Amino acid sequence: MKKIINSPDALVDEMLNGLVLAYPQYVTRVPDSAVIARSAKKSKKVALVSGGGSGHEPSHAGFVGEGMLDAAVCGAVFTSPTPDEVFKAIKAVQTEAGVLLIIKNYTGDVLNFEMAMEMAEGEGIKVAKVIVNDDVAVMNSTYTVGRRGIAGTVLVHKITGAAAEAGLSLEEVQKVAEKAIASVRTMGMALSPCIVPAAGKPGFTLADDEVEIGLGIHGEPGVSKEKLQSADKTVAVLLDKICADMPLGGGDEIALLVNGLGGTPLMELLVANRKANEIITGKGVKIHNTNVGNYMTSIEMAGFSLSVLKLDGEIKKFYDAKADTIAYKVFA
Repeated sequence: MKKIINSPDALVDEMLNGLVLAYPQYVTRVPDSAVIARSAKKSKKVALVSGGGSGHEPSHAGFVGEGMLDAAVCGAVFTSPTPDEVFKAIKAVQTEAGVLLIIKNYTGDVLNFEMAMEMAEGEGIKVAKVIVNDDVAVMNSTYTVGRRGIAGTVLVHKITGAAAEAGLSLEEVQKVAEKAIASVRTMGMALSPCIVPAAGKPGFTLADDEVEIGLGIHGEPGVSKEKLQSADKTVAVLLDKICADMPLGGGDEIALLVNGLGGTPLMELLVANRKANEIITGKGVKIHNTNVGNYMTSIEMAGFSLSVLKLDGEIKKFYDAKADTIAYKVFA
């Protein structure tokens, strides 16, 4: 294993310190925690808290800032943050308007965020939650009951963050978030595994000519192992699965996210985007916006995912609203 680290035990702590030293205009670290919060707290809006295991950078701390999250809780690599850590995040950013938890559908995340929610409610803090389950690959997995929450979560952060920034109530922001979750689908693939630093070895194996279709962001199994195909054929496989679950046709409008898993060159992501655009527009669907890059990674895993967000007037308005974070910017 070759990694630029000091020790696995210190990795997350040192990463978070490095983050706030690089971007103090955006984020600060809540004392005695693994919580990253906005440098300038907003006091008159619903506060948004998300997070999960580290190793998915820039998710989730890279999306803390104006128009997106108020705090991100960073667990150990591929490990859910504890309820105490989530509770610290809620306490740090709470407002009179309330706090909304955006939870990816992994069993550990759901249980721990819900326990923190109960702790907050016990102190009279107004809290609600939504659970993101955008992955169309598998219904149940090693880590979940139901669909997993993966890269589409970033789009949910964007839309929900704009709704909160607009001054909507907690109930209204929650409803917008649920609408966004219902409108997004994701499917991914991997060319290679990643190495969790504490383990020191790959989480799974693939032959030189083999890929994993539909894997999760922790390397959990997907739909199947297949022979490596061209970029165009791989994109078609992923979009076929998405469109089977959320049909697209003439008159529809979407936003597209081409997400790298950490080890894929931008060159290859752009090649995939070219074919995705061709397939989607060939169905008579308008692509309003495309984001290409690393948004939710799996350490150094090679591969990518496609997320399709179906737009209507409300979702489009919030998608286009201003956002200014380390990893996502829209200057409306």
